[in-house]
Amino acid sequence: MTIFREKPSNVNDQSTPLEHFKVIDKQSVEYVIRSGIAGGIAGSAAKTLIAPLDRIKILFQTSNPEFLKYRGKFSGLFKASNKIWMTDGFWGLYQGHSVTLLRIFPYAAIKFVAYEQIRTMLIPNDLYETAARRFLAGSLSGLASVFLTYPLDLVRVRMAFETRNLQHQYTHPQHQYYVTHHKGRVISTIHTIFKEKPIHKLNDPNWLKFQRQILPPYLLSISNFYRGFAPTILGMIPYAGVSFYTHDLIHDVFRSKYLAKYTVQDYQLNSNTIVKSKGGKEINSHDSRVPLKAYAQLIAGGLAGLCSQTAAYPFEVIRRRMQVGGAINQGQFLSFRSTAQLIFRENGLNGFFVGLTIGYIKVIPMVACSFYVYERSKIALGI
Repeated sequence: MTIFREKPSNVNDQSTPLEHFKVIDKQSVEYVIRSGIAGGIAGSAAKTLIAPLDRIKILFQTSNPEFLKYRGKFSGLFKASNKIWMTDGFWGLYQGHSVTLLRIFPYAAIKFVAYEQIRTMLIPNDLYETAARRFLAGSLSGLASVFLTYPLDLVRVRMAFETRNLQHQYTHPQHQYYVTHHKGRVISTIHTIFKEKPIHKLNDPNWLKFQRQILPPYLLSISNFYRGFAPTILGMIPYAGVSFYTHDLIHDVFRSKYLAKYTVQDYQLNSNTIVKSKGGKEINSHDSRVPLKAYAQLIAGGLAGLCSQTAAYPFEVIRRRMQVGGAINQGQFLSFRSTAQLIFRENGLNGFFVGLTIGYIKVIPMVACSFYVYERSKIALGI
């Protein structure tokens, strides 16, 4: 599909020559591959930027006993960082990051590819450009990506949760036991999760009968890699939906006639052109818009991260606690409801927002970097 911009009548030929450029059909394999590469690069860059903060946030969210005393205070971020540095060195701040990269490249690639494809179907042209469709496109893309990459995320969280080779005592209403934390290794962590025996509804004989007679043992083991998946799905709907919606909304604001000359590259050309397809049919302007300036793109991404993190954070806290259940509860499978009740009993409503300040510090630059690198990578890859 070839797109051209009609030359504006109020600008001379020297400053705004007729511009022809190729826009690859979004339904083509070539576009999917290139957008996937751009998305994977964007996700990897963003996660590398904030990896130390991500590990500390997980330690706080999951109530790691060595870091409870640092939780709830802004200074705790620096004290926790110093403790990790002194115990495990610089690379301790990046423990589990190798798995993060293995997960985030396909995750981000799938998310951005899915968003581009779903957006094209839901919003074929500007007449369909509504808030609900934008939100739905973002939510569906997030669901697709998280379903396919969730096991890798769980392995990453379990590796980040583990600290030193020390024994810690944990108590349970029916059990008292010890668990030894070992420095995370990908293969051993995967093996440990696979071998855990999930205990779900201990006093429910119907569930135990269902386990023994209906579910094959290997499916029970595979289900260990989807601990916390339900709140992930519930959290992804507002997170991805709000993220993409806010990003597009801020783009609209920055492209308004009052701000465009300060925020849009080649503003004069962009503001006086009409975008049409080769056959003269009007297309979605989102597919051919001139990019924002770097600072404006970063602001749009940062605000998208701020809003999406706030909307989805309680679900993230519940998910993290469910994910590490096998490490501290003898493999017990905690349901969404029981986990939420546990968090509420421990800290009340504030428990659902533990680490949110760190979340902001982490997510704002991460999402800003992700959207910025994605947009620039698309340009570099010719789409």
